[in-house]
Amino acid sequence: MIQDILAQNENRNVNDKQLVALREHFPSCFKSDGSFDIEKFKTEISEKTDVVNEGYELKFLGKSYAKLMASTDTTTVIQPNTEHNNLPENANSQNIYISGDNLDGLKHLLKSYSKSIKCIYIDPPYNTGSDGFVYQDNFNYTLENLQEKLSISEDEAQRILDLTRRGSSSHSAWLMFMYCRLLLARDVLTDDGVIFISIDDNEQANLKLLCDDVFGEENFVGDLVWEKKKKGTFLSNSLTNIKESILTFSKNKIEFNGLIAEIKTDIETYPCINSSNKRENRIIRKGTKSKYREPNFYLKAGSEISDTTMSIVLHTDLKIENQILVDDVVIEGNWRYTQENMDLFSKDSNIYITQDLYVRRIVDEPRSKTLKDLLLREGKNRELKYANFNIDNLHEDGWGSNEDAEEELRLLMSKIGIFSNPKPSKLIKKLVASVRDENSVVLDFFSGSATTAHAVMQLNAEDGGNRKFISLQLPEVISANNPSQKAAFDFLTEQGLPKTLDYIGIERIKRAAAKIKEVQEKKRKATEADLFKEESTTELDLGFKHFTLVEPNQNTLDKLDSFDKVALLADTTILEDFGKPTILATWLNADGYGLSAPAESIGLADYTAYYCQKHLYLIDPNFTLDSMKALLSKYDSEGSFNPENLVLFGYSFPDWSISEMVDKNLRILNDSEKNLKINFHVRY
Repeated sequence: MIQDILAQNENRNVNDKQLVALREHFPSCFKSDGSFDIEKFKTEISEKTDVVNEGYELKFLGKSYAKLMASTDTTTVIQPNTEHNNLPENANSQNIYISGDNLDGLKHLLKSYSKSIKCIYIDPPYNTGSDGFVYQDNFNYTLENLQEKLSISEDEAQRILDLTRRGSSSHSAWLMFMYCRLLLARDVLTDDGVIFISIDDNEQANLKLLCDDVFGEENFVGDLVWEKKKKGTFLSNSLTNIKESILTFSKNKIEFNGLIAEIKTDIETYPCINSSNKRENRIIRKGTKSKYREPNFYLKAGSEISDTTMSIVLHTDLKIENQILVDDVVIEGNWRYTQENMDLFSKDSNIYITQDLYVRRIVDEPRSKTLKDLLLREGKNRELKYANFNIDNLHEDGWGSNEDAEEELRLLMSKIGIFSNPKPSKLIKKLVASVRDENSVVLDFFSGSATTAHAVMQLNAEDGGNRKFISLQLPEVISANNPSQKAAFDFLTEQGLPKTLDYIGIERIKRAAAKIKEVQEKKRKATEADLFKEESTTELDLGFKHFTLVEPNQNTLDKLDSFDKVALLADTTILEDFGKPTILATWLNADGYGLSAPAESIGLADYTAYYCQKHLYLIDPNFTLDSMKALLSKYDSEGSFNPENLVLFGYSFPDWSISEMVDKNLRILNDSEKNLKINFHVRY
């Protein structure tokens, strides 16, 4: 006992007693790591309370800074993986995989995919303290820059810089990290689009408030609760955790079509009376069929028919002969449907009188039922296997579990533990399916092990859809010295792949595509003898184009640092620094053509230009007078060749006379009888 006391005394601080008292009376002033937030404490004990400026809102350190980050453009360029992209299975693919920071990636996507993404699923870091999240975005603002741009005090600016420069996993750091990304994500969503965000209890409440701020509280769809495993981790002072949240927001709930879990096609009957509705009169038309126990029956006006919960009153006589209503009858009751609808049902012979003398509606057209907010691991039918999938009833066979995801990844990659806490493809496949759009674009900007890409391809294979995926993943370096990354490092080494996280996802997509293709081929062979089987006309897109977001190399940055473009025009090595494919890919995306649009090579004498719809790009430096003549000739003779913008890479042309020659001739074309409107741009 004495030894314990001595040990406690050794670890005791001079202010421990005061901190215990503060924790008891001011618990909100302590951070999750146990440290004391002195600024929050000052607010708590301030003599003056600013009631005028109080309101219901989410405040956190760096909120304005996050908005600033979302508003600045990226300095990265888009480098295509030319060898991969030119492979036959990828050359015509509309699927996209981007290696790079997702903040930069979203900024690039906005240039071509604004209001184009129907569905977003993300599984961001949960900020649990053990998931490796540390705030890393850094735009190198000075103290003075931040004070001026954000209109904040020197102290506030310093706290933000401390947060970004040293790295932090605080709530404010996580919210700042997520806020700028969600602001951009909102802008790529279609008006009827939806975003699903997986999260656990650690940041769920903060994320809900953050999404209320970004998407609008009125666009909250729901909090889906996913049963992620059968047994949780048992802690003495905590609940056993077997679930996660999937916060769901629409871009615009007025345009949003809902999430459909079930489409019923079998015939059902619904009561036409609902006890909670107001009482009104309805006319049941003559000719309505009766299932009353007596084929011939008469009941006079004023009679009441009732059970324990509701009643109806006849206002005219009820007369049934040979199980058919002889005359129109007026009935008072708590009707579910309008008179107009009742007449439509009657016209289509879709209502009848029941054996209890009530009225029911026959429903034989497909009906949609919205998603339930509880996503059970096994579903209602526990005998069904993990791989089963019924698109007409998403709840029937469950939504998968963590264990399913780990086994799925093990079987696909032939390695255990290469990725921590993956999601089952079944979960994401069903979320995407619930959107009920077979031609949608699905974005995941925390791609991880590429479960979303896998799920989209698998869903297309199962329902004949033509969905496309866009995946973004930071190429985080995988280390053999990190125990949690050892299996991934070994896997990448065995495969001869770069030791970065994005290549786990890239390899998974390739293997998933090969597996899907194998299964599809077996199905085709099994049914090829069936002459009456209708073949799908949609060819599965099982490829993808790969791009990497890169900052200009130091050599290029050193050249550009002076911003003296005139002096740099003599240095054509800048084209070599960037690379022609990178310039073209970046420009095509910036001009709204996306990352999968092909640019046609156009021969102009001995010069090659690149043409896409309204733009003609001149990148190589050897543009001559003969090239200009060939260009003018194409404008003059080819009706299908009519670019409205001619873009020239300024660093490739050291001689200003070339730019002047192009500009002069284009102005002549603009003023010609053909009245062509061609804009000339020099880009750097």
